Amino acid sequence: MSRTTASPTRLTALRRRARGLATTAVAALAATGLLAACATASGDAGAASSGSAGDASADAAGGEPQQGGDLVFLIDSLGDTWIPNNSAISSFQGQVWGHVTDKLVYVDDAGQVSPWVAESWEQNEDATQFTLHLRDGVTFSDGTPVDAAAVVANLDVWAKGDPDKGINPIGLFPKTYQSATAQDASTVVVTFSAPTLGFIPTLGYHGSILISPTTLALSGEEQADLSNDIGSGPFVVKSWKEGDSVVLERRDDYDWGPEALEHTGPAYLDTITYKIVAESSLRTSSVTAGQADVAYNAPPQELDGLAAQGFVIATPRYLGFVNGYAIDATVAPFDDPKVRQAFQHAIDRDEILSTVYTYDWLPAESFIQSNVPEATDHSADFAHDADLAASLLDEAGWTLGSDGVRSKDGTPLAVTLYPNPYLATSKAVDELVAQQLTDLGFAVDIQAYDVVTYGEKVIKNTTPIALTEITRSFIDVGTVASILTSANKGEDWFGVGETDTELNRLRDEVAGAVDTDSRAASVDELQGYVLQQGYFVPLTQIVQRIYVQNPALHGVTYNGIAYANYSAAWLEQ
Repeated sequence: MSRTTASPTRLTALRRRARGLATTAVAALAATGLLAACATASGDAGAASSGSAGDASADAAGGEPQQGGDLVFLIDSLGDTWIPNNSAISSFQGQVWGHVTDKLVYVDDAGQVSPWVAESWEQNEDATQFTLHLRDGVTFSDGTPVDAAAVVANLDVWAKGDPDKGINPIGLFPKTYQSATAQDASTVVVTFSAPTLGFIPTLGYHGSILISPTTLALSGEEQADLSNDIGSGPFVVKSWKEGDSVVLERRDDYDWGPEALEHTGPAYLDTITYKIVAESSLRTSSVTAGQADVAYNAPPQELDGLAAQGFVIATPRYLGFVNGYAIDATVAPFDDPKVRQAFQHAIDRDEILSTVYTYDWLPAESFIQSNVPEATDHSADFAHDADLAASLLDEAGWTLGSDGVRSKDGTPLAVTLYPNPYLATSKAVDELVAQQLTDLGFAVDIQAYDVVTYGEKVIKNTTPIALTEITRSFIDVGTVASILTSANKGEDWFGVGETDTELNRLRDEVAGAVDTDSRAASVDELQGYVLQQGYFVPLTQIVQRIYVQNPALHGVTYNGIAYANYSAAWLEQ
């Protein structure tokens, strides 16, 4: 996204205004206890702007990086567990893990992979064996080395979890993993049962966090205590309070950050405090009042106004699936492809973009984001066409009644939407979709839950649900096929198991490719087939992580899964 930078005169004026607002706003927040222990050393708020890629380490507005300062990041949740494997995929805990831990490789927002703890690697001809060469001198915060034995221990738990401890495998880690061995202290050989081109990029996924073997040896209950979770990252856990906050402090001996960030040494910031503030308006008002530095997940409708005041807005897109609905094709009435296709064509995506979002959001062109290198434009397969949607339902035998609801054999055409709480805009989008479907003759119910309840009633529900709203990142497109289907204990999004032979043929071609060109051709064909079958209903390209930032904060970057990185960030003081 592109926004203009405020002039120095406007910076001064806005900072003066922020001082005036601070007394009133802070008094209100303090009365609710929301900002206890969240005083920031960054001083008053100001005006600035940035694109979604973040600032350089030294920029025109801020000059050279300054040492010190305490960053306050207001977040709407910190999830329900700190067991690393069980929590790392969360949109919330991932912000913390990205600073306490490192990864073997770094992946940027264009999907480009570069060295980090693994300084180089090779693969064999059929992409079934990879050799990782580790950087010397990397240590966990307890002083133990991040050596080959430690990496093997992490790879094993990423791939297999630890069922006896209640620890899950990482959902997108390749299911073809067979073993990893330490060839010597700095060399790891990883073997797969089939070609696995996506292995190296997946090492940059936000679940692939390097944890000390000391932590991995603990019970699940002990790992759920964040203070026991030892990483090798630029910050360590200073304190944490469940359901309230996490405070991180700089690790002074850190010296192995990814070169892609152009700052590999210790962080400039002294501390980062992640504080839970459930109400989005309180998060943003705290930043505008100068009492916090970052508000996470602000409503899109507020962004233009905040930018006009001069605050930094970042809306990075992650690599992954677009926001949309995965349809279980075994659940009536969506077991009929005509009904699925009617649903696709009933949705007016331009109305969603113009009503719920700002110009930073893009229309979906497929079921994967357009910044994924293998994404291709299949928007014609699901373009809005109300007349076509109505015709498809007529052909499928769904007759419009006097009450405006279609029915067939006495059964109403009904659907329930479950807004995804990991996406701030989900409920507003679902309400608009419900209006559009109602116009077509659907009877629509909306069931909205918080993060924990959503996990229990929707994600873990053993009864098939017709529509699941997707907000899902991935690092490499090679993981897509096993997510969509049941292969290798895949997630089987469409409920078809092994019955759709064409889907599974394409799945096998994507998963079994040994070069990127042939894989890209298969991914293009897979996108077309899934959309033409009506298995997936795209809405918009996703911006799941929205950041409103104090303009005194510089050097922020965003990786391939749109997490903010503060290892090279600094505060004007």
